[in-house]
Amino acid sequence: MGFPIGKTKDILSPKFSGSIGLDISLKNPMFFVSPTLYTLSFKYKQRLVDPNFEYRIEDANTNFYTLSFSGGIRKQMRLLNIYGFVGPGVGLTSEPRANVLADQKLIKMENKNHLNFSSKIGAGADYKFNGFFLGLELGYLHNFRKIQDTPVNIFTVMVGLKSDITQIGDKVINVIGIDGSISGKKEKK
Repeated sequence: MGFPIGKTKDILSPKFSGSIGLDISLKNPMFFVSPTLYTLSFKYKQRLVDPNFEYRIEDANTNFYTLSFSGGIRKQMRLLNIYGFVGPGVGLTSEPRANVLADQKLIKMENKNHLNFSSKIGAGADYKFNGFFLGLELGYLHNFRKIQDTPVNIFTVMVGLKSDITQIGDKVINVIGIDGSISGKKEKK
């Protein structure tokens, strides 16, 4: 979920959101990079009049699609990992608008799409079970492009499952006959 904070709460309210990404360990497994796609959805309330549209919108939906490129540090304690990360992002924001065509008795919905740049900082923890992790991640996302002259600041809470695909990668490498390991658990021959 994404929770608007500060003045952002005047125009956005939380809805279900999601994310999908990779956690790529570097040579020193204490460090990682994480490209992640965040799909944040919100209820939307248009406060300011758009000169290109006659009417304002209330109780609509808006979406943020943000691709974040974070770097981080992790502490591994047996089956528990804790980590922190920071990084830039780029994305698309979709704001709803309505054109009222009175002569046709029709309301035509449109989306105004904006490219935006952002920054993301956060921390999380995950616990390893057999072949997957159960994780919790808390973060702060700031978009550098305002919506309706309002800064966009979002507190994100992500809870979910993470797959450990390194074991699958080792099996693929073994099947195609390449000497080595993605997970680092198998020694080269």
